[in-house]
Amino acid sequence: MRILLVANAFNSLTQRVHAELRARDHHVGVELALGDELLRAGVAAFQPELILAPMLTTAIPEDIWSAHTVLIVHPGPIGDRGPSSLDWAIHDGEREWAVTVLQAVAEFDAGPIWASVPFTVAACGKSELYRTDVADAAVRAVLLALARFAGGRFQPEPLGRVRSDARGRLRPYHDQRYRRIDWASDDTTVVLRKLRAADSQPGVLDELCGQEFYLHGGHHEDRLRGRPGTIIATRACAICLATVDGAVWVPQLRPRREAGGPPTFKRPATDALGSGLPASIREVPVSPAAATIRDTWSELRYWEDSAVGYLEFSFPGGAMSARQCRALLSAYRQACARPIDVLVLGSPRDLFSNGIHLNVIEAADDPAVESWLNITAMNDVVEAILTTTDKVVISALAGNAAAGGVMLALAADEVWCRESVVLNPHYRLMGLHGSEYWTYLLPRRVGATEAERLMREALPVGAGAAAALGLVDRVVPGDAETFSDSTRREAARLAGGAELAQRLVAKKQRRAADEMTKPLDAYRGAELARMHRNFFAPGEPYHALRRDFVRKAPPAVTPPHLLG
Repeated sequence: MRILLVANAFNSLTQRVHAELRARDHHVGVELALGDELLRAGVAAFQPELILAPMLTTAIPEDIWSAHTVLIVHPGPIGDRGPSSLDWAIHDGEREWAVTVLQAVAEFDAGPIWASVPFTVAACGKSELYRTDVADAAVRAVLLALARFAGGRFQPEPLGRVRSDARGRLRPYHDQRYRRIDWASDDTTVVLRKLRAADSQPGVLDELCGQEFYLHGGHHEDRLRGRPGTIIATRACAICLATVDGAVWVPQLRPRREAGGPPTFKRPATDALGSGLPASIREVPVSPAAATIRDTWSELRYWEDSAVGYLEFSFPGGAMSARQCRALLSAYRQACARPIDVLVLGSPRDLFSNGIHLNVIEAADDPAVESWLNITAMNDVVEAILTTTDKVVISALAGNAAAGGVMLALAADEVWCRESVVLNPHYRLMGLHGSEYWTYLLPRRVGATEAERLMREALPVGAGAAAALGLVDRVVPGDAETFSDSTRREAARLAGGAELAQRLVAKKQRRAADEMTKPLDAYRGAELARMHRNFFAPGEPYHALRRDFVRKAPPAVTPPHLLG
């Protein structure tokens, strides 16, 4: 079937749907919603049999939805209407929610119902929920709707005739009136709901150290206490804010945009505060091992089960700054010093890694220098994994990975991923040649021809397609908890298996043979020479592309590689 995806951005859900549909041999194109005339031209050029909108905040013109079946993916239960469905679900403490696929009509979110799939609302931020449970439910709902559409006999149910027990209702835009935190009365549970309902966008507007910021992200703190609404500690660039009955961690801040000023963007909290952060606020570190047994925020956690070590990392948005790379490298080396045979790397639920931290780079006094520091620090982590020969290292991807984050995963001996994972193993859309030893890692997995294609096409790769290519070794169906349980069982089996010693011998031999053929330093040197030009040479597109990405500048037209 010829299916055109229409979306405001080629975001994680749109990429997931794109990958799922292509895996089922549909001819899929993408048209970004950049204006009615451009959309009309895109529809006319593609000639779709069906139009599907996985993420859309603007109306489809009537002349399009009256001439084509247009299905809208709405992150709410049947009858739910309005632009802030997930925000309200988290804010109100809903335990069960749904994704509904409905047909576009004149009124927003009021068309006939084609499918609706429920999901459990996990205790996490909106962005994590969207990339995991919402995405899983959305894909199931989309596939059900497509099967019904293809069958030709299904009659979607008009919203006005849905069953009387439908939970959805029209809700207003969830603006700052509803998000505002009353530090004098809101308890920690309420504060966390408000923060988590806004963690990606738009954040919760508040005043800190005499400046207005949007707060992004919210995590519980089990020990620290202080005067409600005040900063009482810092940790790894996050700030800890006291509540009436506890405290919460906020990893990122975004300055309020000045009238007529440029768009602002999220930064690590202490970086955003800068000199405004009082010198009296103390840094309260926590080790990866200690964080595992506490209810507190940490980017890194480490724990062991017999001969298996688990190094969990969870960086906001999946981006890794030079500082975060160094912290991960230190934790990795400490884990390697432990008496374990298998080491498992990855986030327990969400993103694995998206590579270097473009927001931190954009905010730096010299973005080119910061880019260089970041990519070399990222390379150091990948090199450490590649040169570990006394342990079997597993990358366990519960969530997506992109660019250098994919190469970080491929540095391990095996890559296991949840069936919902989407990989973006390319760099060119940011004007970069790429590093992280990709010229060694990618061809050894998929061959030189396939590696070149992946880099050139710059399209997302679903888990099933990644397994067929050889990018990943194991795909696990089910939710994040199922994936975690499966990973633990398989890692324990591997650590206790009779073939472990032989496998480690073979691993050392292969690394030695590869080093003789072409040293890792040669790959690194050649890659970084190209990256140095990307960062420092006049006329390179990287800095403008990065700036537009960070500041969310929409493209003038849909990028050609998405048109299908």
